[in-house]
Amino acid sequence: MNKITDFFNYPIRLGSEISFSVGALIIILFVFILTRFFLKLSKRLLLYRMDEDTQYKFRSIFTFFNYFVYLIIILITFDNIGVNVTAIFAASAALLVGVGLALQTFIQDIISGIFIIADKAVHVGDIIDIDGQIGKVENITLRTTRAVTIDNKVLIIPNHKFLTSILYNWTENGVITREHIIVGVAYDSDVNLVQQLLIDCATQHKQVLKKPIPSVLLKGFGDNALIFQLFFTINKSFIAERVKSDIRFSILAAFDKNKIDIPFPQRTVWVNKTEAK
Repeated sequence: MNKITDFFNYPIRLGSEISFSVGALIIILFVFILTRFFLKLSKRLLLYRMDEDTQYKFRSIFTFFNYFVYLIIILITFDNIGVNVTAIFAASAALLVGVGLALQTFIQDIISGIFIIADKAVHVGDIIDIDGQIGKVENITLRTTRAVTIDNKVLIIPNHKFLTSILYNWTENGVITREHIIVGVAYDSDVNLVQQLLIDCATQHKQVLKKPIPSVLLKGFGDNALIFQLFFTINKSFIAERVKSDIRFSILAAFDKNKIDIPFPQRTVWVNKTEAK
C-alpha cells in the first residue's frame, strides 16, 4: 500500500518552481477525459434539433469553444492540485508575447468567422464582391472563406476581410439581379429606333427574364454622343458579365444593320496663323 501511495506522490519537477505528482497528472488526465465526454454530450444535445445548415455552422463555433474550455479546465485543475500556474506564466511570458503577436491576425480571423457564422452575413452559395474579387461562396470555416471565381479559380479569403473591407453580396436579396449596359450613339440618330433596338437585344437573350421587361433611359448628353442606359434582369448573377458581353455583341450588330453610329471622341484644332510683317 505504501508503494502505491509513494508512486502517486512521486514528484515530477519542471524547473525550480514547477512541480506536480504522478497522482496529480492522473487527475489532470481524468478531468480532461471527463471534460471531453461532457462536451461531446452537450454537442449532440444541441445539434439534435438543428437543421443541417445550422449544424454545419455550429460545428465550427463549437470547435473553437472546445479549445477554450480545455484551456480553462486545465488551468483550473493545475491550480487546484498545487501546480504554481503563476510560475508557468512567468516562465513563458516572453514566449507568450511572441506567440500572441504572431497569432494576432489568426485570432482576428477566428473571431470574424464566429461573427460571420452567427449573424449569417454570408451563406454558402452567395455571390460576393470583396476588394474587386467576385466569387461564389463554397465553404465557410472559422478562419477562412473559400469562393470560386467565374474562371473557376479558388479564392481563399481571410475572414477578417469581411469586417475591414466593403462587401457586396449580390444574392443577399435573392438570386435575381438588375444589370445595366451603357452605350453612346451619334446625335443625329433616331432615338426611338435606338431605344427599340436596345430593348430587342436584351429581350432576345435567353438569360434575360421577360418580367420585369427591359427598359432604356436616356442618361445624358455627352460631349460626342447621346448616352443611353439599358436595364435588364437576370437570375444568374454569377454569369452577368457573360450576358452583358453577349448583349453588347448583339447591339453592335443591330446598330451596324440600322446605320446607327457609336461615335468616338473627336477634337477640332484651330491654328491661328499670323503673317510676319
